[in-house]
Amino acid sequence: MYVQPYLFFDGRCEEALDFYTTALGAKVEALMRFRDSPDPGSIPPGGADKVMHCNFRIGDTQLMASDGMCGSKPAFQGFSLCINAADDAEAGRLFQALAEGGQVQMPLGKTFFASSFGMVADRYGVGWMVIAGNAPD
Repeated sequence: MYVQPYLFFDGRCEEALDFYTTALGAKVEALMRFRDSPDPGSIPPGGADKVMHCNFRIGDTQLMASDGMCGSKPAFQGFSLCINAADDAEAGRLFQALAEGGQVQMPLGKTFFASSFGMVADRYGVGWMVIAGNAPD
């Protein structure tokens, strides 16, 4: 069994994909727009060019995303995506990139379980945890 994250961006999916490409080196592997649907009734008003579905990869992880129904906000927000950085320098770079325009929830720093750990909600409201290294000595 494989569990795959699916993110909804309420009309800002393409913008988010561009951000993750720049900030995290994401690679878009497939993208379909609502206009590509064979069912014209499934196209939200004014949403023909919005993202109906896409697959993208960050490192070894494949994620899926969509603009969703463009206007309906999901109620559940109890999750974060966790990035395991190769070292403290990479953790710092990734954390700063995700924090740009977002909200730091826990600054990146040493903890009892890692040499670098921090939590941030990016500009799209997606929660991220960035971690690197083993517990400091």
